Amino acid sequence: MAEPLTRVDSAVQGLSSSPPKEKIFHRRTSSSVAGVHSMKELKDSKTEIQVAKETQGTGWKINTSPNSIDEKDILKKPLITPSVRAIDLHFKHGVVVTARNRQGVTIKDAFDAIHKQNKKRADDELDEPYLKGFEWLPDHPQLRDNPEKEEERQEVWDRLYIHLSSTPGVSSFGGSKKKKNKNADAE
Repeated sequence: MAEPLTRVDSAVQGLSSSPPKEKIFHRRTSSSVAGVHSMKELKDSKTEIQVAKETQGTGWKINTSPNSIDEKDILKKPLITPSVRAIDLHFKHGVVVTARNRQGVTIKDAFDAIHKQNKKRADDELDEPYLKGFEWLPDHPQLRDNPEKEEERQEVWDRLYIHLSSTPGVSSFGGSKKKKNKNADAE
């Protein structure tokens, strides 16, 4: 039993070991949905993005659940057109959250990502607790209409910026028509 161990294969006889296996990379078809792109694909093809208008002025408080929004039907709508699997959402103070959904990021996915970041923060910790809306910076006139800023426009192509406010920007914020009519009748 004091014999040295030897290999019993073709390498012992001076032949090369088994040929290196080529790794085959392919996209999983189960995880990709038709019509849903990645932000990288949109950036490479310079596809313009449209942010859903329903996200502007919802009056949603970012440290409360997105289910607290009055208009529940807007939560199912896509955040941007064309649909994407994931998108980075940037706060003005530098924090970045990512909203993901392999079937296309919805407004609820974005609100969930923002809420997850802020749910443990008290109301008095937030200077601006209400969502004002989202902005896709390459669509801003200062970048879009200026050919000298094309490089800067490309840098921010794959981001949405979150705008917050200190007051809820809900369109139904204010008095109703009945109150106005009663005041007019009293005069």
